[in-house]
Amino acid sequence: MTTWKGLVHLQGSFIWLPCTILFFAASTALNTGLRKTPLINPTLVTIAVIAATLIATGVPYKTYFEAVAVLHYLLGTAVVALALPLYRNIRRLQGQCIRIGTALFAGSLASILVGLWVAILAHASASTVLSLAPKSATTAVSLEISRKIGGIPALTAALTILTGIIGAVVGPYVLDFLRIRQAEARGLAMGVASHGIATARAFTEGEVAGSFAGLGMVLNALLTALLVPLLVRLIGYG
Repeated sequence: MTTWKGLVHLQGSFIWLPCTILFFAASTALNTGLRKTPLINPTLVTIAVIAATLIATGVPYKTYFEAVAVLHYLLGTAVVALALPLYRNIRRLQGQCIRIGTALFAGSLASILVGLWVAILAHASASTVLSLAPKSATTAVSLEISRKIGGIPALTAALTILTGIIGAVVGPYVLDFLRIRQAEARGLAMGVASHGIATARAFTEGEVAGSFAGLGMVLNALLTALLVPLLVRLIGYG
């Protein structure tokens, strides 16, 4: 007799995609009902629910990943689509290029150096140090950087996602504590520090914050790809 777990495994390609969408929709509704509190981040809640479901049903992650492959394709499309809200707010960039460039460089450099410093102080292995360096770039970019410099891509992926979740959950509170109210500054900070997950969080604060978060995410990915190989060589890990 086919067990319930076996049935779930066999029909995974049919149920995991709608289940993922349903989980995220429910998490978003919960977040909205709680006045969009960062602590109930829809991405974090969805990941936790899916992980628990996979464990409970005994379904391998590979099966789930293959079943929701279309979402990974759409993720790339969504990143490109970020150009549209930025275009609608392009006038806000006038006279801000130097400030944005300075903030971008400082944020990207600080993220890389703090990660390296913490790993080195913890006496982590060389591969772990290299895996941690590109954590604030968006996942697709951080994986390639990690692979090129000798890190462990799987570890980098986990650290990158963790960075995004922490930034999305804690970032708004930090910005509030520092009394940073300007939408452009809040968005750019979250995008540079915590890439796509925090960018999605920034859009809940408004289109301007989301647009600048998307800009920060893309520019930080480019800058991280340039800085990480140079910095790891300077500290003797290249």
